[in-house]
Amino acid sequence: MLGWVYLKRRVEQDDENSDKHVNVTEAEGVPDSQAGVMCKLQERDDIGRIELVQKLARENCQFLQTDKKEPEKSEHGLLLLFSSSDFTTQNAVPQQDDEVPMVQVKEQDRNVLVLKKVQSCGPAPTAGSAESDWRYVVVSGTPEKILEHLLNDLHLEEVQDKETETLLDDFLLTYTVFMTTDDLCQALLRHYSAKKYQGKEENSDVPRRKRKVLHLVSQWIALYKDWLHEDEHSKMFLKTIYRNVLDDIYEYPILEKELKEFQKILGMHRRHTVDEYSPQRKNKALFHQFSLKENWLQHRGTVAETEEIFCHVYITEHSYVSVKAKVSSTAQEILKVVAEKIQHAEEDLVLVTITFSGEKHELQPNDLAISKSLEASSRIYVYRKDLADTLNPFAENEESQQRSMRILGMNTWDLALELMNFDWSLFNSIHEQELIYFTFSRQGNGEHTVNLSLLLQRCNEVQLWVATEILLCSQLGKRVQLVKKFIKIAAHCKAQRNLNSFFAIVMGLNTASVSRLSQTWEKIPGKFKKLFSELESLTDPSLNHKAYRDAFKKMKPPKIPFMPLLLKDVTFIHEGNKTFLDNLVNFEKLHMIADTVRTLRHCRTNQFGGDLSPKEHQELKSYVNHLFVIDSQQALFELSHRLEPRA
Repeated sequence: MLGWVYLKRRVEQDDENSDKHVNVTEAEGVPDSQAGVMCKLQERDDIGRIELVQKLARENCQFLQTDKKEPEKSEHGLLLLFSSSDFTTQNAVPQQDDEVPMVQVKEQDRNVLVLKKVQSCGPAPTAGSAESDWRYVVVSGTPEKILEHLLNDLHLEEVQDKETETLLDDFLLTYTVFMTTDDLCQALLRHYSAKKYQGKEENSDVPRRKRKVLHLVSQWIALYKDWLHEDEHSKMFLKTIYRNVLDDIYEYPILEKELKEFQKILGMHRRHTVDEYSPQRKNKALFHQFSLKENWLQHRGTVAETEEIFCHVYITEHSYVSVKAKVSSTAQEILKVVAEKIQHAEEDLVLVTITFSGEKHELQPNDLAISKSLEASSRIYVYRKDLADTLNPFAENEESQQRSMRILGMNTWDLALELMNFDWSLFNSIHEQELIYFTFSRQGNGEHTVNLSLLLQRCNEVQLWVATEILLCSQLGKRVQLVKKFIKIAAHCKAQRNLNSFFAIVMGLNTASVSRLSQTWEKIPGKFKKLFSELESLTDPSLNHKAYRDAFKKMKPPKIPFMPLLLKDVTFIHEGNKTFLDNLVNFEKLHMIADTVRTLRHCRTNQFGGDLSPKEHQELKSYVNHLFVIDSQQALFELSHRLEPRA
């Protein structure tokens, strides 16, 4: 059951002094025995602000429970709705029942914020413990009120309490779901620039509020890093708020610490004293220092040309060499890698781009191969020069089947290290927000999920690579050796805590076209079959992948999770819960998503050592960076039946 508490404002003149005060009067229908002044609010306190809820909770105020009928509506004032289980005596622990203590904040007869009373993460409350062992967390609300509650809840001590930092992190990770970056910037500027909040704030509270805004902005910058380079709204916002801090530093010297932190984050190493910011010493040069030293905010522009991406160079319609190369790589550089991979003379080959409409264009040695293929939305093929007139693809028959079995001569531990090195470089580049964009499929999703897409693509390619290598091996004895080698590599990947490649290799060995090779599997020694069975058990999907989750939880960071499963978890939360409830942001859902996304942060708590890729293994590194893959289940099945025909 829910009880209503309706707060009316009544201004009375105190006989003893001229100060005004506001009493919270009893609601209609409440017996006199329950009436009384429950808390005293000075006139500067605005009962329409969220601080009131937090203040009442901190001051151990009791709340009156009225009749269950809805009170009369009023044009002014704040309506607070409390769960009946919340009307307990001071210091009492709420009853352990299904009803959770809730607070609803209403403005103009509509909900703007819903809070839930939960126990703090500190020591369990004992008899006589303070009410501060309990706190209110956001359940749902409007974007503006959630932000306001967040700023009010922030503390400026050296060490933030865990719950406040989590709320801040939840908001910053997920705000793009319910508001634009421009909306956030404008809201933060309003909170920072207001001389007094709604005319009710003491002068001593102004610098505290400004510091809270700056703390939030610092966390935002640290979280989004170079993403803010690409957004014009955020760049303009950072310029504006920095100049505002310069304006305020003389009046509020306490902001100097935040100013220095801001300069550090923005890559500005100037040192100033508070006196330098006095109104008498201000000059245009001071205000222009930010625009003259925008090292941190410079648009990356040409940097994109040096970024490495995956490039598929097709040998046939369904097979390709996966090349990790810079966007600025020339056709000759790409061709050299492909020729080495397919064991064919470079001078006999040429690269050709073919658009989806069938238009063909031969690339010259100095052409930017990747850039041209991206501009034309085309595929890159490799052709024999002597067939350039007819442009028939380079066939994958004899040459492909006679490919060097270099992998049999490679050390399995070193090969697993190179796989981990490659995966870690991709995994470490993923922004946590990419999982949010990927899940909610917002406009511009492709631009904001590049690194995540690359790692997912890599997982798929490793799986296909395992099947391709085995099915292109025509000799039974060597094929058995290959299967044993991949089982050992999978075990090493697990030992090295690279669960992404581990899953990919096990799934590759379990591909239907490989698992049907009965003659091959019969010759696998018993100890390898037992090892593979143990590895398979970790990929068992039963009980929501319990075996994998238990094993992964025990692994210490750094570690690379199986990304498809992590995305599945986020998607499950998204699809199983509404983003908006009664036109309010469902912040509990966003907290669950943010909590899952923070798995990335935990996995990257530490960095892998520098012994990942010995220089003498350059050939091994080149092999791992440029996998040869047949991306067609039909083609793989044809190869499988050719090796071991159906009885």
